[in-house]
Amino acid sequence: MTGTKTHLTGERAPCGRLGDADRSQEDDFEGFRLDDVRFACGCRQMRHEFHDGSVRIRTVRHDGKVLMDEHSGDHEA
Repeated sequence: MTGTKTHLTGERAPCGRLGDADRSQEDDFEGFRLDDVRFACGCRQMRHEFHDGSVRIRTVRHDGKVLMDEHSGDHEA
């Protein structure tokens, strides 16, 4: 599994604030991928792709409110 971390500036968070963010990406080159963005305000966006092809996308605002939580498969059984 390989991973990268990137620092971003001037990004718009899900709450609408502008600021810095840190992006972590991991990939095992067999279908499993993680993409996680954490904003300075505390908001977070996550995209997880699983070996079976299913995807989970989740966006959480800095106050803990879930703005989006979508699943495309039964990988959480």
